[in-house]
Amino acid sequence: MEVILLERIRKLGQMGEVVTVKDGFARNFLLPQGKALRANEKNKAHFDEQRAELEARNLELKGEAEKVGEKISGETFIAIRQAGDTGQLYGSVSSRDIADTICENGVQIDRNQILLNRPIKVLGVHEVLVSLHPEVEVNVNINVARTEEEAERQARGEDITVDADEVEEETIAVEEVFEEGALPLEDDADAAETAETVDSSEAETASDDTAEEEKPAE
Repeated sequence: MEVILLERIRKLGQMGEVVTVKDGFARNFLLPQGKALRANEKNKAHFDEQRAELEARNLELKGEAEKVGEKISGETFIAIRQAGDTGQLYGSVSSRDIADTICENGVQIDRNQILLNRPIKVLGVHEVLVSLHPEVEVNVNINVARTEEEAERQARGEDITVDADEVEEETIAVEEVFEEGALPLEDDADAAETAETVDSSEAETASDDTAEEEKPAE
């Protein structure tokens, strides 16, 4: 479907351009949200009449977006999540989660303004692009951690996760200790002490028997 863009659309075109898009994208997004018109003669004439007004409105919205961008550009927002020792989240951090986190800090953002290719699924500080306006995009940092303390450590550049190979090596070592016939160190010590006591007792018994045999008859 051919449409006339009423504003700049990322990776698509500038205001006033006639572009070809998939029918579903036009019907489900561009047309209902007022971002484009069907490219027919009537709408082209209407756009030409309204162009000056649309451009003025666009400049106003761009100015407002730039002010918001100055507030959040480069800022870090913390998202507390549960995760394993290797940093894998029990779940994920989605565009909606990020938008909600930013809103909690006093800036109104819609989830559709969060340009996230895929949900965040690991701990760490992640750079995320936010589109405040078709011509205004800024980067923010999402610090995903298990606690506020860990978030502070990550902000200082510390790694709070455990290497997966180290976890596997430790697991293998523990399993080897408890293999059949093997005893923990404490049990080995107890066993040695018990054996020593038995040997001592047997030695005393043998000594008593020898003394009894050597005693002269009366």
